[in-house]
Amino acid sequence: MNEQSVPVGVVGLGLMGTSIVTCLAAAGHPVVGIDKDAGRRRALKRRVSVLLRDMRREKLLSGEPATALRHLSTSNDFGALRNCGLVIESIFEDLAEKRKVLRDIEDAVAPNALIGTNTSALPVTELQRGARHPSRILGIHWGEPAHILRFLEVICGDETDPRNAQKVLRLAGLWKKEPTLVRRDIRGFIANRIMYAMMREAFYLVENGFATAEDVDRSVRNDMGYWITMAGPFRYMDLTGIPAYAAVMRDLLPDLDCAKDTPKLMQRVVASGARGISNAKGFYRYTAA
Repeated sequence: MNEQSVPVGVVGLGLMGTSIVTCLAAAGHPVVGIDKDAGRRRALKRRVSVLLRDMRREKLLSGEPATALRHLSTSNDFGALRNCGLVIESIFEDLAEKRKVLRDIEDAVAPNALIGTNTSALPVTELQRGARHPSRILGIHWGEPAHILRFLEVICGDETDPRNAQKVLRLAGLWKKEPTLVRRDIRGFIANRIMYAMMREAFYLVENGFATAEDVDRSVRNDMGYWITMAGPFRYMDLTGIPAYAAVMRDLLPDLDCAKDTPKLMQRVVASGARGISNAKGFYRYTAA
């Protein structure tokens, strides 16, 4: 079967779900979007159309947006997923809710259909518990915007059949991704574990008066920002000399923050109602539109 012709379902049509739908439609898949919110379902084609036009303008889409939209449908009924060869769950990060949605998907699809969960940090093994066919459930961690970034992590839970992970890795090429296989399940996977370790240290520096948020952002932007798009940490050490990093690690690692709680600054900012640029309140001051 032509992999482009495989119908793919997406459950959860929020910001990330819409971006995933756009990526799949651009790759030529028939796509079924599932959401209980009627407003999201009604808005999906319009929102995807805007993103496809953006892709076309940036030469990321070779065909016409209208062609990609032709085989996009929506429903609030999981039964609409019955012919899908792959279904991607993309609801909010709640273990119990995700498990419920995965059970609903299992009830609807064929026994050989693959089921992906788009999670940023929940262990895939935890999400597999209670499933009738856990071997077909795996993590598919997208970056935002999913229709643009080449980032994709495919995560094997303890009971995932590795052959199913390989099938998704092949599909990822069709989606124009450069996927990474996470061979053993671990909370946060690869990119998020590295990113949140950096964020923890950033909060430590600000909370303890070593720097302001602006200072931290400036240093990171002008150092890591210079090389991170061409090399990951291991390649960068190869390029710039490994022994120096070993010496720094010996002296610096014992002094790095190892807090296990959410930083107090983050707690205060969230408690104040800040959501970032969406409501003009965050770590920086913004002028409301």
